[in-house]
Amino acid sequence: MKLSNFKFTLPKELIAKYPTHYRDESRMMVLHKDTGKIEHKLFKDLIDYFDKDDCFVFNDTKVFPARIYGKKEKTGAKIEVFLLRELNEQQKLWDVVVDPARKIRIGNKLYFGDDGSLVAEVIDNTTSRGRTLRFLYDGDHDEFKKLLYEYGQTPIPKYMERGAEPEDAERFQSIFAKNEGAVTVPAASIHFSRELMKRLEIKDCRFAFLTVHNSMGSYRDIDVEDLSKHKMESEQMFVNREACDIINRSQDMGKKICAVGTSILRAMETAVSTDNHIKEYEGWTNLFIFPPFKIHMPDALITNFNMPHSILLMMAAAFGGYEHVMEAYKVAVKERYRFGAYGDALLII
Repeated sequence: MKLSNFKFTLPKELIAKYPTHYRDESRMMVLHKDTGKIEHKLFKDLIDYFDKDDCFVFNDTKVFPARIYGKKEKTGAKIEVFLLRELNEQQKLWDVVVDPARKIRIGNKLYFGDDGSLVAEVIDNTTSRGRTLRFLYDGDHDEFKKLLYEYGQTPIPKYMERGAEPEDAERFQSIFAKNEGAVTVPAASIHFSRELMKRLEIKDCRFAFLTVHNSMGSYRDIDVEDLSKHKMESEQMFVNREACDIINRSQDMGKKICAVGTSILRAMETAVSTDNHIKEYEGWTNLFIFPPFKIHMPDALITNFNMPHSILLMMAAAFGGYEHVMEAYKVAVKERYRFGAYGDALLII
């Protein structure tokens, strides 16, 4: 598989800038992976495709306000800092991406807040774009985090071509988000409303929760044509015993296992054992899933319609079959489905 195999023309107006009014009323295309048959539904119709003891596997990561703007010392130049993850709590070290990167060097200080009360010093250039910042703050860690997040904004993607708004703090997050650490939302999960979850519960469907802290790795541009030469960034993930028991029970009963999002697909394929059961796991995954990767565990996948050349599209194609998924995308453009994190859903079953 080559990068160019995942090219398609996406009209700009099909990129969703805002979510639907109700979470479960996005459109949903249903792709039957064995036949290539396509159906057009609403997301709340999902319930019609699952039965008692079928298992939904969700990502309960929580997005934090990762985009923060500061000013460079002396020049006062505006610098965007995208917080990736905290490296050291005691020293207040953070792995970040800065923009414009060319203006920031080791030793530079950045000032945040209207009064510049929060200061950070650049102490390392880890990559051409990445930096390590040390925040110079004397208070305790909880106070520091509160201040940092107060200045931060919801990290909606740049392709939305707008700034974060108050509504995004709630909508760029699933209703079951719990464990903080993601810098972008697991988009498939935001279609689930409390009402839909209740209806699935009444139908005796099972819910299992894994934690995968979505990084920017799945959203980076791939710069090689040969996909086997692309190196994925690692994402931190946690699979506990309770989740394993719920998933494996449904598996042993011959019931459907539905991965809610590509981050869950990657996590399940990382934690699956040779006997096709999920095992406990705590660590990192840099698994890159693209055709003709053989999927071992989930029977169904919920994902959004994603960008051309994107890793998320490649994962969907590995799950649903390259030809079927690319045809579904062609239909999605023709039928004017909405693309991106706030876009419409694709159920591959």
